[in-house]
Amino acid sequence: MLNKNGVILFNPRAANYKPRIPNSILSVAASIDNLFPYVIVDGNLENDPLQIIEQYILTGNFKYFALTVMPGPQLKQAIPFSKKVKSAFPHITIIWGGYFASNQHKVVMESGCVDYIIYGPGDKAFPQLLSSIEKNAPLHLIPNLIWKEDNNIIKNHKDELYEQDELPSLPYEKLNSFYPISRYLGKTYLGTKTIAYHSSIGCPFTCAFCGIVPIYNARWKGKSASLIYQDIQYLKKNYGGNAIEFHDNNFFVSEKRCVEFSKLIMHDNMQWWGEGRIDTLDKYSDESLQLMHKAGCKMIFFGAETGNDKILKMMDKGGTQTGEQIKRFAARLHRIGIVPEYSFVLGTPGESAEATDKQIDEDIQFIKTIKSINPDTEIIIYVYSPVPTEGSDLYLAVQQSGFHFPKKLEDWISPQWENFDLRKNPLTPWLSPSMIDKIKNFETVLNGYFPTVSDIRLTPGKRKIISAISAFRYKVGFYALPYEIKFLQKYWLQYRQPETEGF
Repeated sequence: MLNKNGVILFNPRAANYKPRIPNSILSVAASIDNLFPYVIVDGNLENDPLQIIEQYILTGNFKYFALTVMPGPQLKQAIPFSKKVKSAFPHITIIWGGYFASNQHKVVMESGCVDYIIYGPGDKAFPQLLSSIEKNAPLHLIPNLIWKEDNNIIKNHKDELYEQDELPSLPYEKLNSFYPISRYLGKTYLGTKTIAYHSSIGCPFTCAFCGIVPIYNARWKGKSASLIYQDIQYLKKNYGGNAIEFHDNNFFVSEKRCVEFSKLIMHDNMQWWGEGRIDTLDKYSDESLQLMHKAGCKMIFFGAETGNDKILKMMDKGGTQTGEQIKRFAARLHRIGIVPEYSFVLGTPGESAEATDKQIDEDIQFIKTIKSINPDTEIIIYVYSPVPTEGSDLYLAVQQSGFHFPKKLEDWISPQWENFDLRKNPLTPWLSPSMIDKIKNFETVLNGYFPTVSDIRLTPGKRKIISAISAFRYKVGFYALPYEIKFLQKYWLQYRQPETEGF
């Protein structure tokens, strides 16, 4: 490598098991392919990624260190690595992207170890930023850029969302030269070599608790069905992929696109999963849903959130979702044969502690009603964690409660804030320890009585035993101190929860 302006693209560790194809890093790589030399370092596949990063820098061929940073586990490498690189190699320009950097840009820019943030799509902003730095050109017109001028944080204008079919193809072969793609195609509930794929960007809705709303502002763009299928075929033919996880924020925005894709993949014998909205898919015809099922759609993740219509309105779901619709749609998918994966957010702020506690009880009962309607429904439970969707009624209520985010970047990697990002420790003033215990204990009993089908390590025999042990508690509503279930889940089953570890 003869140039001195190389880019180190780093994907911080996000999972202890089953690393996925690093699509965010690949999209950035595609934007600078043939423009700037680059290398990829994946924290999920390196024992000591910082050593690899430092070795690259010491060659003298690299000028830029660029990271994608999601909330939660990725911060455990992103923050200390950035600080160490900036301290040891102050001439290296450090650039962050991803949801965390976008939503918490002030604390990131004040840390002193990050020079620039790309908020939102970096397909045009990232190469423009590098080119401007190389030419010492002005930065004010670069879209989706956050930077500092005279010690003031500057947030440039947002660009439009780009037509996804017009963007360069992801450089899978280049990734394969650093890490065999076969290592990313893990065994899951869907298949033995599961592809992680992004087919769209953004979401056309404005849920008040969602971290992508401040970035995309209810905008969405998707690849065409033919291009999706072309990419999947490439990964199937060249690397043996036989199942798909669509990691879009909202894969099912367009019924037409979904139907077209289903027709294309109908005879490929590939099972697939994606995320959608109940009020969107409830508008699909039975013919479309049946076609999707026949084409391999095994399970769909939905944000059910709550059965309370008043709280759904406060959450600003931006659509027409209701408690009755949530129940009706679970029954409808049961007839179709697609497994609904419903997530619920328990512990939203109420008018009083009593009101909050009452709503938790009502949501628990609503979840049990869903399971009675469609026992196959997978249930994911989160404890409400605020996100900075400024201006929403829900966020104003959060602020009034006294909640605030960390003032220092380093504080985000403390154990309590890592768990906060995983929605397992909300740090919210309106939730008492007894409320948290109630939610978590119910979750333990629920997962005992209905073990997730996505944990492929559980044998039928183990499922029957843990379900039988949990049956009395679940049926009579006695959830307190379920130590026997916790013990079995941790030491006997080594139970994996989909909300934190995926399939």
